[in-house]
Amino acid sequence: MDYERLAAKHKDAVYRQMVRVCGNHEDAEDVLIEALISAFKARESLRDEKSFQGWLAIIGRRVCGRIKKRESLLTLVSLVEGADLRSESATEIEVGKRELKKCVLNAIASLPTSYRSAYELCEVEELPAQEAARRLNISESALKSRLHRARIMVRERLDTDIKAA
Repeated sequence: MDYERLAAKHKDAVYRQMVRVCGNHEDAEDVLIEALISAFKARESLRDEKSFQGWLAIIGRRVCGRIKKRESLLTLVSLVEGADLRSESATEIEVGKRELKKCVLNAIASLPTSYRSAYELCEVEELPAQEAARRLNISESALKSRLHRARIMVRERLDTDIKAA
């Protein structure tokens, strides 16, 4: 496999996909670079050169997902540990942390049971999808679907609760 030829041929198309997935050009550039590096490291696992573009796009979407997750966590942390917190008392910071924790717990508790179970196993207990699906006696794809919907519901609930606080 001629990795350089394949990367040169498909990187522009994958970059355009990453702009749509990531939502901006800067993140898409970072994602593409990281995806190309990851693909290079794993190039031996690609069996068919015709699949390179799709394979690279999948890697890119995963990288973008990690970046978005990291950014959302940083946003939550910044709410608790914002730039001006040095001027706040320790008590005020603890109150803020408790309120944030309460919002998160309320968001999880508000999920329908099947979504909550999937969310708690994967996000709280950090079980791999295969193990969580086994515990819930459902297929891995069903688990991933429930988890995706649960994440959306948790985000929406957090947005509502945090804005109201």
